[in-house]
Amino acid sequence: MSHNTFGHLFRVTTWGESHGPALGCVVDGCPPGLGLTEADVQHWLDRRKPGGNRFVTQRREPDQVRILSGVFEDDRTGGQVTTGTPISMMIENVDQRSKDYGDIASQFRPGHADYTYFAKYGVRDYRGGGRASARETASRVAAGAVARKLLGPGVVIRAALVQVGPHRIEPARWNWATTEQNPFWCPDPEMVPVWEAYLDAVRKAGSSVGAVVEVVAEGVPPGWGAPVYGKLDAELAGALMSINAVKGVEIGAGFGSASLTGEQNADEMTAGRDGPTFLSNHAGGILGGISTGQPVIARMALKPTSSILTPRRGLNEASEEVQIVTKGRHDPCVGLRAPPVAEAMMACVLADAFLRHRGQTGGGAFYPGENERR
Repeated sequence: MSHNTFGHLFRVTTWGESHGPALGCVVDGCPPGLGLTEADVQHWLDRRKPGGNRFVTQRREPDQVRILSGVFEDDRTGGQVTTGTPISMMIENVDQRSKDYGDIASQFRPGHADYTYFAKYGVRDYRGGGRASARETASRVAAGAVARKLLGPGVVIRAALVQVGPHRIEPARWNWATTEQNPFWCPDPEMVPVWEAYLDAVRKAGSSVGAVVEVVAEGVPPGWGAPVYGKLDAELAGALMSINAVKGVEIGAGFGSASLTGEQNADEMTAGRDGPTFLSNHAGGILGGISTGQPVIARMALKPTSSILTPRRGLNEASEEVQIVTKGRHDPCVGLRAPPVAEAMMACVLADAFLRHRGQTGGGAFYPGENERR
C-alpha cells in the first residue's frame, strides 16, 4: 500500500492498523530547535481519544504517545528540542477486541471500505477496518501537535461540531468558549440537550448518523499558498477529505456561494491601520489559492458510521448475498471525535504552507514559531 504520506516540506507519514499492536506517524521536515516533549503531544491526543462519554465508542485506549526519534536535549536551555531529523511517534493499542469482527471476516459491510480494499489488494484487515478505521486519526493528531509547535501561538486553530444528523446550530448563537465544556465540541449550549436526546435514540436503535465539523484558523498572515496547483484551499480540502468517513469539504461560503450574487459574494475591503479590512469572509480567508490574512474557514461532512447493529444486505468474498450485522463498540456519530482531527489537519497544512512560503519568498520577517525556538 502506497500513498500514506501527505505534505511537501512538512511531510507526515502515518502507519498502523486499528487492531494491530501500535500505530503512529513520522514527521519529516520539521525545523530544528522547537521545544517538543511527549507531554506537548499528549495534550492533543487526550482531546481525541475514545471512551470519553456514552455517545462515543467505549473502547478504552489511553493513547499514550512515545517519541522515538527527532528530539534531543538542548544544553543551552535544558529542554528537549527538535533536531531537524525525522520525528517518529508511536501509540500502542491496548484495548482491541478483534473477536467482535469474527462474523464479518469474509463479509463486506455496506458503506465501508471492506470491499474496495479487498478488490484492490486481494486481502484486508477486517479487524476494525484496519487502515480504514477512525483509529488511524490518532496518528494525525500527534503530527498536528508538532505542526502547532512550528506555527507558534500566533496561529490559533479551533474546530466545532456544527451539525448532527438534521440538527444544525445557528451561527448567531456560537460561543467558541463552550466547545470544550460539553461532550460534543458544540459552540451552542442550547443545542447540547437536543443532540443528547437525538443520539441516545440513534444509539439505542443500533444505528448511526452523520455530522458536519467546522474548523477555523486565525492569525494566518496573507501570502501562504501558491497558484495554480499549490492552492492553500486545494491542499486543505485534500487533507480534510483524506480523513476516514469524510465525504464533503467546503471552504468559506462553499456550496452556499452558488446561491449568492456577485455583490453578495464579494468580500469588500476598506483601508485599515495594518492593512486591508475585509467587510465579510465568503472566501474563507483564501483568494486565488493564497491566504488573505482573514480567518481560514473550512467545513467537512462525515458520513454515518458503517458498523451498525441494524441488518443490512451485503456480499461475502464468494459473492453470496448475506445479511450483515456488525457487533462491537462503535461511534453512533464519528463526528463527535472529529474536531481535534480537523484541527490537526489544518495545522499540518498550514505548517507546510508556511515552510513553502518561506522557502520561495524568504517569508519576510514573519516566522510563526520564532518564540518557540532556542
